[in-house]
Amino acid sequence: MEFKYLLLSVEANVATVTIHRPDKGNALAPQVLEEVAALFTELGAREDVRVVVLTGGEKYFSAGFDLNEIRKLEKVSNEAYINLFHRAYRAILFCPQPVICAVGGAAIAGGFDLTLMCDIRYASERAKFGQREIVLSLTPVMDPLWRIIGLGRAKEVALTGRIYDAYEAEKMGYVSRVFPEGKLLEEVGAIAREMATYDRGCLRETKALSNKVLNEDLDGALRVQEWLFRTYIGSEDNHQRIDALQAKLAAARKK
Repeated sequence: MEFKYLLLSVEANVATVTIHRPDKGNALAPQVLEEVAALFTELGAREDVRVVVLTGGEKYFSAGFDLNEIRKLEKVSNEAYINLFHRAYRAILFCPQPVICAVGGAAIAGGFDLTLMCDIRYASERAKFGQREIVLSLTPVMDPLWRIIGLGRAKEVALTGRIYDAYEAEKMGYVSRVFPEGKLLEEVGAIAREMATYDRGCLRETKALSNKVLNEDLDGALRVQEWLFRTYIGSEDNHQRIDALQAKLAAARKK
């Protein structure tokens, strides 16, 4: 599939996906969503990709739904469009590799939902976040929002439709870190490249584990984690990484 609204670069086992519809603030027209669903499905099968970064660049993320397209819909003819949204969401959420979101500008409504599907969110100082569906007489995506920031705060975000700045989003735990304007992609790229040096299988299993334990009771979650830990400890890669770390620490002590 050829991509018109997404840019892709792969370097050092990191795939960077950039939404590129700047004349519309990266609004999510159906063609954009089709490309998101297709590309993330493709990336999930690639052996050379360990980490994915989703961004809209330093200036934008996504202004949300393309309102001109939404306005055309009727109740009797909206199923295909709604399915398309959720195919795109699920392609990101269930992408086997960790997905980092780098938010350089406004992430509103559908754009906010895309950030919601990522595993880690970083923001520029100029980023804005808002789940604005309620303003348009639409219902929001509450799950996984409540799992990230708690049910009470998720209700506030969804029911008020308020727009939050990057530091408010960080304070509520939605964003992990805020970077200076113009430095977002550099900083997130460095984090992603370091993550991509880790064991590919371990990255994927850790992401899968984080989703699985949410549906377990405490005893079941501990058993799942114990079983998974046992499959990795003592492996050749585990031994090599311990040796490398110990050598690095020994060298540091000699300085």
